[in-house]
Amino acid sequence: MLMDKYLWLIPALPLGGFFILALIGKNMSRTWVATVGAGSICLSALVTFVVGGAFLSGMPENTVYTQTLWTWFEVGEFSAKITLSLDVLSLVFVFVITFIGALIHIYSTAFMEADRDYARFFASMNLFVFSMLVLVLADNLLLMYLGWEGVGLCSYLLIGFWYEQPTNGNAARKAFTVTRIGDAAMAIGLFMVFQQAGTLVVSDIGANASVIWQPNSATVTITALLLLAGGLGKSAQLPLQTWLPDAMAGPSPVSALIHAATMVTAGVYLVARMHTIFALSETARLVVAIIGAATLLLAGLTALTQYDIKRVLAYSTISQIGYMFLALGVGAWTAAVFHFMIHAFFKALLFLAAGAIIESLHHEHNMFKMGGLKDKMPVVFWTFLAGAISLAAVPLISAGFYSKDQILWYSWSADGGSPVLWAVALAGALITATYTTRMMILTFWGESHTHIGHLPGKRMTVPLVVLAVFSVFAGFIELPHNFGHFTLFSDFLHPVLPETAMQENIPSEWLFQLLAALATLGGIFLGYYYYYQQPARIASLRQNGLLVRLYRFWFSGWAFDALYDRMLVRPFVFIARINKSDITDKLYTGISGMTGEMYKLLSRTQSGSLRWYIMGLVVGAILILGIQIML
Repeated sequence: MLMDKYLWLIPALPLGGFFILALIGKNMSRTWVATVGAGSICLSALVTFVVGGAFLSGMPENTVYTQTLWTWFEVGEFSAKITLSLDVLSLVFVFVITFIGALIHIYSTAFMEADRDYARFFASMNLFVFSMLVLVLADNLLLMYLGWEGVGLCSYLLIGFWYEQPTNGNAARKAFTVTRIGDAAMAIGLFMVFQQAGTLVVSDIGANASVIWQPNSATVTITALLLLAGGLGKSAQLPLQTWLPDAMAGPSPVSALIHAATMVTAGVYLVARMHTIFALSETARLVVAIIGAATLLLAGLTALTQYDIKRVLAYSTISQIGYMFLALGVGAWTAAVFHFMIHAFFKALLFLAAGAIIESLHHEHNMFKMGGLKDKMPVVFWTFLAGAISLAAVPLISAGFYSKDQILWYSWSADGGSPVLWAVALAGALITATYTTRMMILTFWGESHTHIGHLPGKRMTVPLVVLAVFSVFAGFIELPHNFGHFTLFSDFLHPVLPETAMQENIPSEWLFQLLAALATLGGIFLGYYYYYQQPARIASLRQNGLLVRLYRFWFSGWAFDALYDRMLVRPFVFIARINKSDITDKLYTGISGMTGEMYKLLSRTQSGSLRWYIMGLVVGAILILGIQIML
């Protein structure tokens, strides 16, 4: 069977590229480094298409294909196997990881060409892709956790890639530390799953979840929330979102890979994959929805205040992932995965285009120092525009409209939806359109503030064009119910993910679409009015003390970093500084010294004289008798 021969190659090719580059990359020419680094991912993408076609043409009866490579270890009755599992959900993620990963790698061959650590960069990127592929192809939760920790390690290596600058090293350590919190909770959740289910095989857990756990019981709720905590860390959702904006310290291709195809999407995959557990707990689903709604609003307002183009996109990712968690929370499983795929296309495009701009402007990140690039960088402009209209969800003409419209609709109409969740999502749509328009105008219109050094070559622009096409047209595979009810994508996923349960007596979908369109167009108008037509109004708003304080609060990410610094970082550093002065060691040294002095004192009683020993016994006996008489 074709899948028997080639499925294992999908993760094996990136791993092979990593080993080659890690072992002999320094002795290879840049051409060979690029060939191995990008070529291994391109081949993995090609194998994905072949295997995907074979899987769909001869889908197994149980809609899943497994391939056991070897037994990892055995302890008693527990056996951990290196087993790959392919179903329609993992196929979507593998396609996004390999296809978009290949485009990012091709782009990187030019973007990183002048870097002295060219081989180290591609080795780390290949390991990143491999780890994410292990995560989504894992047949069991233990193997998934191996991939989960692998992407955490690779994010540390790549965020701090330019480690000579202390800020980059700090950002890498911050990402690694913050995500450890969620990972520790997830590990406890895995222990609970195994204790209750007796297995970590995903398919067995899904098939027997309703037997293993009682609906809405405390046990299933705690288990789901612990798993959710792991997803919140990796996907940078409240309250573990603070690491992602600082992760922009890494090269732009790293940002594109993290945001579009690897790390921040891991949480979405985890919740979708373990949907059978979450479906048994209304409380856990409500928590997922509330966190998603709160995160999309908080991150969107923060993006409005940023001047670094990559930080705008970073907060945009946090907000868009929030939409996905909102969809998962209300039970719109396929809508969340659909928005994940569309977001991967336009967010990879926006980060790569931003990287091309930054490179051309001598590493300038400040949008207020850009401007006037529309005619000077036409390919970057038009492709960036394609990504921007998809991010803003411009009605009818962008893929982002069709994926986000689903979430807005389900946030009210789904069984777990509510008017409050819908209102927050609608406000987020207006905010998204506003900061996207602001970003476009500041970057491409107005006067030029920075001289252009060089224009990007074809190795950088071709991936942009390909991603732009998908950012515009990929949404047409899933049309709203009142647009002909063409639901190819959700029908494709239904063998694994259930249909969305709907409420009764809900308003017309046309009304929701009209309001969503008005919110998007209203946001575009606000951005156009304040940053193109009447930019002086922004200066006048800065005279308002309350608005200035609000701006600073949003700009700081709602002061979460300051809060965590006071509550966690400073106390820990204080304890570390005390320990640095060897206070703890001195305590134990003092105890040992006291013991030694007591030994010296008591050793004097051992004189070797028999009469002193007899006298001691007599005195002791008299004392004991005296005490007893007194009592």
